[in-house]
Amino acid sequence: MRLVTQRIRARTWSLRGATVAAKVSVGARSRIDFPSTVSLGARVTLESDVWLKIVDGDATLQIGRQSFLGRGCELDVADRVTIGEKVLIAPRVFITDHSHNIDSPGSIMNLGCSALPVSIGNDVWIGTGAVILPGVTIGDGAVIGANAVVRQDIPAGEIWAGVPARKIRQRANAEM
Repeated sequence: MRLVTQRIRARTWSLRGATVAAKVSVGARSRIDFPSTVSLGARVTLESDVWLKIVDGDATLQIGRQSFLGRGCELDVADRVTIGEKVLIAPRVFITDHSHNIDSPGSIMNLGCSALPVSIGNDVWIGTGAVILPGVTIGDGAVIGANAVVRQDIPAGEIWAGVPARKIRQRANAEM
């Protein structure tokens, strides 16, 4: 019965304007802003409490088929975030494509934001609590450790962890 409810929730999102492919599951209390800017591929699974926080009606969020977002993830999108196929995103991951401007005089509240697209390749695993910052590209088959802060591009097939994230090693037998 739970799966049926999750799929009904996904269909409701499609009625609100999101592009939702077959067999998408959306967990309880998950939220979507500006649904018309979101595309979810076939068999995407969002656990409960996921927030697709689209802050601009011209932004785009694409999540490829068979990707998974764990409980409590937040995707904060002002421009463009693209997530590939078969991506595993653990609970409480935060992905953003924008940041507040801080280099001009005046109140931070009044300085606005600048955005740089984020791109996550296919077959990527992002560990619990990781943070992906604006402008980052994560290559196919990469692994990001728990609680890592990613502020630069990650090449395909590499394992990165830490704050800030740094290369730990190359993945063995990565499908790229």
